[in-house]
Amino acid sequence: MSEENKEEKKEEIVELEDEIKTENDGIKISDDVVAVIAGVAVSEVPGVSGMAGGFAGGISEVFSGKKNLAKGIKADINENVAKIDVNIIVEYGSRIPDVAFEIQNRVKKAVESMTGLKVEEVNVHVQGVNTDTAETQKSDEEE
Repeated sequence: MSEENKEEKKEEIVELEDEIKTENDGIKISDDVVAVIAGVAVSEVPGVSGMAGGFAGGISEVFSGKKNLAKGIKADINENVAKIDVNIIVEYGSRIPDVAFEIQNRVKKAVESMTGLKVEEVNVHVQGVNTDTAETQKSDEEE
């Protein structure tokens, strides 16, 4: 192999390394996008009755007619690290630690696989328990 060919291969390797290092540079993923991804992941967890959002979130849903997938979720992204807070309402009868653990796993997996960000924290805040299901079960048993 000639010196010239060796030199070209070294340059190629250096160029490839530079491309790998700068692959995610210049890409900024919005906090809202991460919140929507997390919202979809949370909505698929059994035992979650709904998301607990603020008053303004409920009003905007009524007027726009669209479901806010980021309702009850706050995402904070610094560099390539994400911290996510999830506010939920659980169904009556669900084991809260199991539901929270499942939410943490699904949100982390979904956000990391779709965005390439490292999820450092997924904090689950249980804001309430939906007792409507308990009342329906009770009335069904009485009949």
